[in-house]
Amino acid sequence: MTPMAALARAHLAGRRTPGRLVLLGHPLFTAGALAMGVGELLGDKMKSAPDRTVFLGLLARIMSAGIAGAALAPRGREREGAGLAVGTAVPMAYLTLAGRKRAMDEIGQTRSGLIEDALIVAAGIAVVAYAVRR
Repeated sequence: MTPMAALARAHLAGRRTPGRLVLLGHPLFTAGALAMGVGELLGDKMKSAPDRTVFLGLLARIMSAGIAGAALAPRGREREGAGLAVGTAVPMAYLTLAGRKRAMDEIGQTRSGLIEDALIVAAGIAVVAYAVRR
């Protein structure tokens, strides 16, 4: 949900995405994207949190990446942007899960989750800021 939350935050700051996406202009979508981003950050630290590679986790990742990729792509190339984002997000789910599991063994679930979140949020902000710069 990080890509959606980063896009919602950019929208609140008055930034426009290069790709056309009707949902970004809707206040309910913006609020929901921010809430889901915060919820994911908090929920990920729970011991009962499922792996990101379970069906619903991958489905949410695919949808979020597709929407974000389309919004950040140049106008008229939204489909390619969505495809590239989804094609990156799915394998990264498996790679980052493997890394997170190794980190959990070394430094624990909460600390590894906080470090992972800091890296992902920073990367999301950087990508969105680059794509929506004025």
